Order: sequence, then C-alpha cells, then structure tokens
Amino acid sequence: MIINKLVINSEKEIVHKIVKEILLLFKIEVHQDVPADYDIIEISNYVKKDIVFEVFTKIRFVKNSKSQLFTRTDFARQDENPRASANRLIKLNLYHLLTDNLGPIVAPWGILHGVRPAKIVHRYISSGMDKSAIAARLTADYAVSGKKAVLLTDIAYGQLPVLAASDHNTISIYIGIPFCLTRCLYCSFPSNLLPEADILNAFMAALHKEILSLREIIDAYHLKVQNIYIGGGTPTSLPEKYFALLLDYVQGLYSNDILEYTVEAGRPDSITLEKIKLMTAYKVSRMSVNPQTMQEKTLKIIGRRHTPQEIEKVYNDIRLISPAKINMDLILGLPGETAADVRDTLEKIIKLSPDDITVHALAVKKGSSLKSCLDSVQLPDDKVTREMAYTAENLLLQADYSPYYLYRQGYMSGQLENTGYCRQGSASIYNIQIMGEKQTILGIGGNASTKIVAPSFAYLKTLFNPKDLGTYLKSVDDYIERRLSLMREVYEK
Repeated sequence: MIINKLVINSEKEIVHKIVKEILLLFKIEVHQDVPADYDIIEISNYVKKDIVFEVFTKIRFVKNSKSQLFTRTDFARQDENPRASANRLIKLNLYHLLTDNLGPIVAPWGILHGVRPAKIVHRYISSGMDKSAIAARLTADYAVSGKKAVLLTDIAYGQLPVLAASDHNTISIYIGIPFCLTRCLYCSFPSNLLPEADILNAFMAALHKEILSLREIIDAYHLKVQNIYIGGGTPTSLPEKYFALLLDYVQGLYSNDILEYTVEAGRPDSITLEKIKLMTAYKVSRMSVNPQTMQEKTLKIIGRRHTPQEIEKVYNDIRLISPAKINMDLILGLPGETAADVRDTLEKIIKLSPDDITVHALAVKKGSSLKSCLDSVQLPDDKVTREMAYTAENLLLQADYSPYYLYRQGYMSGQLENTGYCRQGSASIYNIQIMGEKQTILGIGGNASTKIVAPSFAYLKTLFNPKDLGTYLKSVDDYIERRLSLMREVYEK
C-alpha cells in the first residue's frame, strides 16, 4: 500500500519508530507526489494514567478529502512497566486496527520486534506463570501465533539450567576479529578485507593490550571465565602466523575448567589443516563452519569463493583432527533459492551430522551490498521463505535436532527468526548467555560489545568498541579505561 503522507500526533522518536515498525509489517510505504491508495494516514495515541493504565488509538484514512476513522482502546497489565506497556499498546492497537480494516496478514511474531524475545518469557517464568499461561499471554499481548508462542516458551524453559548455573562472578569473553577474505553480498557487519602486515601488526598489538587488561580485571575481581567466543568477521581469515599469535594471547585468559571455547572458523576457504591443528592444541571446544547454503549457484551470487565440496572437506578434516563440537550456519531466503534448494542443503548438512545447526532468515540490512542492488536480485518472497523455514524445521526435528536458542532482527524475510538447533548435550552455552543478558560479557577487539550485569540483574552497563578499524586502533587505550571504569562502578558497589 502506498500513502502520500503520514501524520503522527507525537514528536517522540520512540513513537515514530514503533508506528513505522507496524507500517513496515503491513507493507505500507510513504511516497509523496505519486498515485497512492490514501492521501494521508493520521495516527493519534492518547495515554491515560489512572487507576487502570490505558492507551486509546485513532487512525484516520483520508482519500480525496473523504475520511474514515477507526479507534481502539486497550489496557496495560498490572505487572508491566508503564513506559513499556504504553509502547506495546500503541503497537497492538495499531496492529489490530490495520488488521480489522485492511485485512489479516501473515505475521508469525505479531508485534514482537525485539532481538531477544526469550527475555520476556524468562520474566514471566520468574513471576510464577506456567507454560500455558505464558504462551497465551504472548498471543494476547503481542499477537504472536500459537506455534511461535509455544516454540519461544519451550526454548526459554530449556535455557533455565544454563542461566541458573551462572553467578555474578562468572563471565564470558567475546573477541572480535574484524577481517574477512571477501565481503558477502548480504553482510552488514563492519568487517574489513584482510589488510597488509602493518595494519595487522597494529591490530594485534591493540588486541594484546585489551587482553592484558582483561587479565587484570579477572584477577582483581576474582572472576571465573565460563566461555570464550572468538568471532568476527572471520577469525580464521588471519594468516597462520597471526592466528597462532591470537590463540597464544587468548590462552592467558582461561584455566582448565573453562566450559566452552568457540572459534568462528566460518568460511572453508579460510581454514587450513594447520589452523585446525592450532585450534585443537589450544583446546578450542567449538568450531563454526558456516556454508550458508550448499547450492553452488547461490555461493557464487553471494560472493563466497568456495564450493559445497570444500565445505564437506573442511568439515571432515576437523572431525579427523579435533574432538571439538561443530556448528554450521544456514540462511533462508538467499537470492534465487527455492524451498527445494533449502531441502537439498539441509539434507546434505544433516548427513554430515554437525552438533549444532543455526538457521537464519535473511535480513536485508542498510550496510550490505544486497540492500543497494535489490532491483537486480531476485529474492524469494515471504511465502516462499516461510515454506523454507517449515521444511528446515521438519527435517531438523526428524533428525533429532532440538531448538535451544532464538533471536530476531529487523527486516527479516517472512517475518521469521534465527533459531539454533542442536543434538542432545550440544547447546552452545555462550549463545544462551548472550541472548539471556544475565551474565557479564566482556568484549574486546573490533566492533565488540561489553555488557556488565549488575547484581540481581538490576541493570546493564554497556560499552561498544568502535566499528571503524582506524578509530579502534587510535582509541584502544581509552576503551580499556572506560571498561575498567564500568567494572569498578558495578563490581565495587
């Protein structure tokens, strides 16, 4: 649907943001001076803070000076934060008004837009609600489909033992290596093509400074490192000399009782036998080999310079050399693919028998090359992408993989989600922790984020390392000091 003008009775940025989220969901676009379905849509929201907190929403459709007005009122839950409930009710009112007057849409997640929907379920669990009540509330309060509500609730319950095993002095560490051999078509991460030796040397020196600082933090606050995750970019894009140096530096951060040590080996064209041997020697316990697809035609389109056969070879090389668990990532909705292509990819991946398979729905992001060339690329529509997800889910469940973590992004194909499936006993602890936000995670390296969790989960303190490599190299000392300051603020109270 095209409209010429959108009017919202609020100057608050958050109100404009959530209204536009709903319009995007209904594929309503604003374009001036073109033929449109409506000249104007006016949206007004009124919040009444009385004994019962309520939100009244009006939407007016204007066409050729004629208008139609529709209204809806809904009420907050007693256990909701007032500000959060106001935002939720604005979205829910608008969702129902548009559905009632424009017709229903297929929206499996309804108005639930945040990255970490399982956090909502964990909050409900803490309040004493049972599974059926939680699923019902997700459907009523967020218009989530019954199937997705049950999926999310089951995942959240399955995460409880991992989250309960972590206390205030147990942390994880994320290390960002912002380099890749080539840039994939869909990638929006601020990664860099592998630079010359002088830049690599400067990066390794900066990273070493951060690692030494982390060692001081661990000792000063008597912290236990539960997980280390080296991500990127593609960490294995580093030449062997630098990759060995990286693993040697990181060795100073953990002891023998570390539960999980992950390296995103990522692309098979970046993995050598020597790098596999290095990871094995340094006791890396999880490795990611991320094909994204096993369709050679698609690999060429998205700019990955390897074949399905090379993926299988690298996988088998790791199995021969290392006892580490292997994760493999796939993307649904890639250019030119069909549900049959996804079935073929899943069948080939399942035959390899990795421990953990993460299924992503394509998200078209601003920083990607894909975003700038959408007119020349044929993407599967939402219906086809949902068919892909249905195919993937059925094949994985039949092969004894179970969903164990889930997150969402903006602009996802099919209004879907990213779901991690694993075999029994193979869930990634780090993946659960980073989505749960109940454990301090100290991030170092390029574009890494630090999240320091206060006792009793009262609040989070965050720090985000620079996305730009040059800025990171110039300001690493400042970010080290800022991280130390945040740790003192939280851990010395």
